[in-house]
Amino acid sequence: MKKRSIYVGLVGCLIVSGASVARGDGGALHQAKQTPPVQMGTSGGSVADHSNAFCCGGTLGSAVLRDGALHILSNNHILARSGSATVGEDTLQPGLIDSGCSSSGDNIVGDFIGDVVPLGTANVDVGLSLARSGQVDTSGAILDIGVPCNTTQAATVGLPVMKSGRTTGTTTGNITSINTSVSIQYQKGCNSGKKFTISYTNQLVTGAMSAGGDSGSLLVSNDGTLNPVGLLYAGSSSTTIYNPIQDVVNALTAGGHTFSFVGNSCGAAAASADSSVGPAVAFATPAANDLQAAIQIKERNEAALLRMPGVIGVGVGAANDNPFQAVIVVYVDNTHGNGRNAIPTDVEGTNVRVIETDPFVAQ
Repeated sequence: MKKRSIYVGLVGCLIVSGASVARGDGGALHQAKQTPPVQMGTSGGSVADHSNAFCCGGTLGSAVLRDGALHILSNNHILARSGSATVGEDTLQPGLIDSGCSSSGDNIVGDFIGDVVPLGTANVDVGLSLARSGQVDTSGAILDIGVPCNTTQAATVGLPVMKSGRTTGTTTGNITSINTSVSIQYQKGCNSGKKFTISYTNQLVTGAMSAGGDSGSLLVSNDGTLNPVGLLYAGSSSTTIYNPIQDVVNALTAGGHTFSFVGNSCGAAAASADSSVGPAVAFATPAANDLQAAIQIKERNEAALLRMPGVIGVGVGAANDNPFQAVIVVYVDNTHGNGRNAIPTDVEGTNVRVIETDPFVAQ
């Protein structure tokens, strides 16, 4: 779920702790009010993201250009409030959770442009706000990371990555599975209202790099470049889940719109360890043809795997003891008893790696 605070009377708030993960500065810098123009990777959200007992917030992930105008990129469930927001709704930095559950008016940095990609469509969780003049750093700078590249990069298994977010600050990791089908739990209001589930395909997964309130963070490559790779929107105590960045771009350019990330013009992305082209930073990954073969086997069998008790995700990654071996990765809800006992050790000759986790929720 989104990071939330509890109202104490009408003033002040008590922060509810999220999951513990490795972090840079503990997130403190990312939760503070900035002097404009603000950098991204920071606490933010809608002025209306509260209920009678709670106020919520997430992360303003990156600066982007859509149809030539400067916008703030985050998630639908952060800026659009899962489809509940109205056009022009104020976007705050920091969010209500970090501003005493209220807005003084001097922390408004953008205006919600409308639900341009409704939640549950286009296989992404994406929201945009139009940046107010002078309120957002036009270099595209992200706290702790600096200015990213304006060119995107397709993720592969093992790719080193990093993100900058409201709750856990800057964290690093590696892509553990690609082409992953998952079911994500949402809640309509700020820690209130009906819970519902949306299924996604072709998602990216890393180990624990986030906690509640980090949704909206931009995932960038950490292989000698800072290319946008994914958009963080969900996870568990042991995993973090992202929309592939090309799916985000496709959703925001549908209908003839233009879209690009604000940042530096960078060189070519670093190559993997099995590439014949000199990499900037080598990393271990299965051969491309082995990954593709595993993806095809996974796609033929994922419906059956997802019907097994406790299975909440199926993707393709690398063996735990051999980063060059492609395997099918099955995520099992560890609150579901002995669900992993029914998971086969291989599918069509491709080994299966089981990862136990708690349920996947929008963060």
